[in-house]
Amino acid sequence: MSTVNTVTGPVDSADLGNVLIHEHVFVLGEEYRQNYQDDWDEDEKIAEAVRDLTELKGLGMDTILDPTVLGLGRYIPRIQRIAEQTDLKLVVATGLYTYNDIPFQFHYTGPGLLFDVAEPLVTFFVKDLTEGIADTGVKAAFLKCAIEEQGLTPGVERAMRAVGQAHVQTGAPITVHTNPHTQSGLVAQQVLKEEGVDLTKVVIGHSGDSTNLDYLMQLADAGSILGMDRFGLDVLLPFEDRVNTVATLCERGYADRMGLAHDAACFIDWFSPEAKREAVPKWNYRHISEDVLPALRERGVSDKDIQTMLVDVPRRYFE
Repeated sequence: MSTVNTVTGPVDSADLGNVLIHEHVFVLGEEYRQNYQDDWDEDEKIAEAVRDLTELKGLGMDTILDPTVLGLGRYIPRIQRIAEQTDLKLVVATGLYTYNDIPFQFHYTGPGLLFDVAEPLVTFFVKDLTEGIADTGVKAAFLKCAIEEQGLTPGVERAMRAVGQAHVQTGAPITVHTNPHTQSGLVAQQVLKEEGVDLTKVVIGHSGDSTNLDYLMQLADAGSILGMDRFGLDVLLPFEDRVNTVATLCERGYADRMGLAHDAACFIDWFSPEAKREAVPKWNYRHISEDVLPALRERGVSDKDIQTMLVDVPRRYFE
């Protein structure tokens, strides 16, 4: 057992319960919101989030891991207000989300740059994990980076290596956004391994977008956790394919290297709520409880394997 920092304080890893390993509460660009989102009602949006997360708790989930970091609009004071009003545990992350360049705040400052200093990204990530985020008192519990179709660009590599170095200093586990169609999870594993990362503490995010069993088993055989974490995003891979892939991997003995989630959010500003509902009507927190778990059981996945994916794997991730 170990201690896991949540938004409302530390808990024992044994008390995380059923965990969805990759969900967002808000994906919201604050600069954009303040300048262009004239209809924003903070209290209303918080109330809607509390409603959705309370509903999720009622459906049998106890904890979500929220990898909303720099680049995705992390704003902890809003998350604190929500966490205070729901019994669902919220676990937040630190890191940097980019597919290409890093933010301009880091372009000229860092090792070998105009202002040649120790990597500021590592300093910030470690502070978030060990002291707290800004002045909120909330400590991040895991790290996040990304590698997409563009591959290992200089900015992506710098962010990934900084995440790896922060992991080595703190022991905090890592989640990586990947594109399985370019097999970028293998690249992430290689870079993180070069930084001394324990690959058993790495979730290869969005692995569930693929039906390539050879690729998925290669990632899992290296020790990492497969993020089967986009249930509801049927435009990227149909529901039946997602269920069948998880079921087949369970049959092959990989339940202990998979975690489940939707990659959903109470609010995301990448598209309008109406367009989102029309395009992906099942992309919500309820889908796994209401649709995915029954389908997995019909496909022959045992309750023990489901408990492994929802309880044991996330617990081990932090231990």
